[in-house]
Amino acid sequence: MQLSPLGCTAICGLILGTPLINAQSLSARIDQFVAAKPDYAKKAAARSSDSEFVRRINLDLCGVTPSTVDARAFLADPAPDKRLKLIDKLLASEGFVRHLVDTFDVLWMDRRADKHVKRGEWLEFLRASFAANKPYDQLVSEILSADGSDPKMRAAARFYLDREGEPHLITKDVSRLFLGMNLQCAQCHDHPLVDAYKQDHYYGIYAFLSRSFLFADKGAKQSIFAEKGEGEVSYQSVFVAKVTKNTGPRIPDRPLLDEPKLEKGQEYVVPYKPGEKPQPKYSRRAQLAKEITSPANPRFARAAANRFWFLMMGRGIVHSVDLDHQDNPPSHPELLDELAKEFAAKKFDIRAYVREIVSSETYQRSSEPPKGQEVEPRDFAVYPLRPLTPEQLALSMMQATGMLEVERKKLGAKATEKAVYDQAQKAVQTFVGLFGSPAGEPFDPTAYEATLAQSLYLRNGDLIRDWLAPRPGSLTQRLADLKEPAALAEELYLSVLTRPPSVEEQKDVADFLAKRTDRPAAIQDLVWALLTSAEFRFNH
Repeated sequence: MQLSPLGCTAICGLILGTPLINAQSLSARIDQFVAAKPDYAKKAAARSSDSEFVRRINLDLCGVTPSTVDARAFLADPAPDKRLKLIDKLLASEGFVRHLVDTFDVLWMDRRADKHVKRGEWLEFLRASFAANKPYDQLVSEILSADGSDPKMRAAARFYLDREGEPHLITKDVSRLFLGMNLQCAQCHDHPLVDAYKQDHYYGIYAFLSRSFLFADKGAKQSIFAEKGEGEVSYQSVFVAKVTKNTGPRIPDRPLLDEPKLEKGQEYVVPYKPGEKPQPKYSRRAQLAKEITSPANPRFARAAANRFWFLMMGRGIVHSVDLDHQDNPPSHPELLDELAKEFAAKKFDIRAYVREIVSSETYQRSSEPPKGQEVEPRDFAVYPLRPLTPEQLALSMMQATGMLEVERKKLGAKATEKAVYDQAQKAVQTFVGLFGSPAGEPFDPTAYEATLAQSLYLRNGDLIRDWLAPRPGSLTQRLADLKEPAALAEELYLSVLTRPPSVEEQKDVADFLAKRTDRPAAIQDLVWALLTSAEFRFNH
């Protein structure tokens, strides 16, 4: 059976139709900046179909494809503003919070195993923060301020503690995650490939952290990220070994921190003895969060705005997002400046900022370029294809096969959204093990390289086979109950690919079933074929 290729036929030219937003909105300005590129109107894809949009927006905001019921209701809705209504519904949902937790857990912790803080406590800290729509700068500040001694903020200290408090590792991760600067290659010398990244930048950040270390608090029976009250930073380039430099704390392109001058022996509240927890009068590390998130540091707002754009659009305006420098300029400089300014002006309101991005026509374009046009990804003339993350793939397969609904039925009156998705976590972790990056390594959600182990698992894995078995609430059971091939094909395609089948696809399904004498097995084969197709595997 030949399944249809990814995507649908695009309509050439600019999007026609009623604008979703007024001319004063950030969404409108996004479209204006993006459309200012030469020949953009010729290269720009048409507006995505409703089927494309409902699948995409659910994946991007909630990390899972829509249920068949929700997809059918959206497609049947004639309201001209139904896309905005759906955006607002999803942004207010538990699914949006859950997806942010999954995304930033992976981004900030690189799937590290539990060491000093239980992952469940860290996830609950993130969940509570995103559920409250905590401003992004406040969330980052709390993470960079926590040392693990305050029980109320101990979970936030996982960022430091589960990196074993290693100052060099933390320096590298702070710079790439919160400043958009990958300074890893600037530890021993100026960056060999990026002229703008200097060893001075690296050690300026390192100086905030160099006095800190992992301390085993025997009384509290836990480790904390303690800090001494003295210790200066000196360094040499491996290429100029005889020249020693010294630095105090400083954020790149900002002045040295103005620090109090304490006389030798007066650095501590009480005299410090090795083996005891130090109590410095002045904490350099406490200044890091303030300096990183300060309005005087434009790199923070710029990196944050670019990061969330990347999460929604699959590509940064500065790309890669952690290589922001003059030799890798933004594709749309004025747009990035506007986004950074507006995100900060909105007090780093994540929901409000994301809403503007996904309400734009730029976000809502089809993934199919106009016929005969070659489109540069950096132009944002089409929505980019990108593979589902391991978490998205697992949850979307469970959604498509009806297994999430099966879990709801099992839980009965206890079937809250959280309870249902908690039940799915074992399956999710199986997919993470197969499709995710190794623990401790940054995960690139745009990278895709299928392995033999992945292919074999999707073909023969016990979990997939179990999901295809018919039972009350499952897709295969629903399909088995449908006698008409056309109705079966419609339910199949809408459930798995979030779109109705073409006439040719309806015929393919009918012909396939007519040739098989084992109808239950044939139905499972049809579901499996769509689940493992490129159209399902990618967000588009």
